[in-house]
Amino acid sequence: MNTSGSFNTAVGVQALLHNNGDSNTAIGANALVGNTTGVWNTAVGQGALAANTTGFLNTASGRQALVSNTTGDSNTANGAYALEFNTTGSINTANGDSALFFNTTGNDNTATGFAALLSNTRGVPQHG
Repeated sequence: MNTSGSFNTAVGVQALLHNNGDSNTAIGANALVGNTTGVWNTAVGQGALAANTTGFLNTASGRQALVSNTTGDSNTANGAYALEFNTTGSINTANGDSALFFNTTGNDNTATGFAALLSNTRGVPQHG
């Protein structure tokens, strides 16, 4: 139950159920249901950002978009199942149904199109 969060909007069964963070928007059944202290997140669609706990500045639009994200920050997922398995990866952009579907911890990835970068899990490390 939301006990201390401010400036939040929730529409849908169990949307923002466990929220205590500020400035979150959840539209759809179970959208941002697990969010505890995450802030500035937007979830639109059934199960969007459902597992998010402390992640911030994430945007998920589509059924189960970013559903597994827990602490990842600054991700954008547009399309059903986009970035579905992302847990801690940050600064990823997935546009399209199932884009970056298996990404779990990869950072700084961009995928556009149906199932684009579907099997990417971590991305390629950058060398300085």
